[in-house]
Amino acid sequence: NLLNLHRKIENHTGLLIFGILVVSSIGGLVQIVPSLYDDSLSTAAEHLKPYPPLELMGRDIYIREGCGVCHSQQVRPLLAEVFRYGDSSSASEFVYDRPFLWGSKRTGPDLHRIGGKYSDEWHRIHMQNPRLLVSHSIMPAYPWLAEQEANSSNDIGQRMRALKFLGHPYSEREIYNAPKQLHGKTELDAVIAYLHGMGVKKQNSETTE
Repeated sequence: NLLNLHRKIENHTGLLIFGILVVSSIGGLVQIVPSLYDDSLSTAAEHLKPYPPLELMGRDIYIREGCGVCHSQQVRPLLAEVFRYGDSSSASEFVYDRPFLWGSKRTGPDLHRIGGKYSDEWHRIHMQNPRLLVSHSIMPAYPWLAEQEANSSNDIGQRMRALKFLGHPYSEREIYNAPKQLHGKTELDAVIAYLHGMGVKKQNSETTE
């Protein structure tokens, strides 16, 4: 009977491992397979555009410095989160995010709707010395970002061309002019541009509809 079968599986390591793998596989397929056929998950929100050169570079620096370890970028559809961070995030807002930075750990606040909340000067001070603005902050300072050129490796064109290959609608003119837009900009300028752009795209689409 079922009770004896259950005891047999519990007492047999191989059968138990096999059962766990089968159940986990079924659960994974139920979650993953439907998303492969859901066009809404791969269709960009109206008026959403790929990151301009300075924001794109800032995003890469943000990833390089490990900012995503402490800050998520996904407002969950929970009442408390919506009150604190703004409208819940939707898949259509992340079509041009490679890789996704949704995250699951929040040592610091979620940043998906941070755009427009603080001025560029606020971000500049906060990045170089967080405790000048938030006395109890445990965030490290990033003073070297203000000293390094944003496009020191001169590869912004290659970065954009790689994303174009993956489906981002960059034009050849945009790629050609990208180095000019980063000329004279520091890594700090790039990160601030990225932070300021977060969440603004959805706000802009809502005001133009």
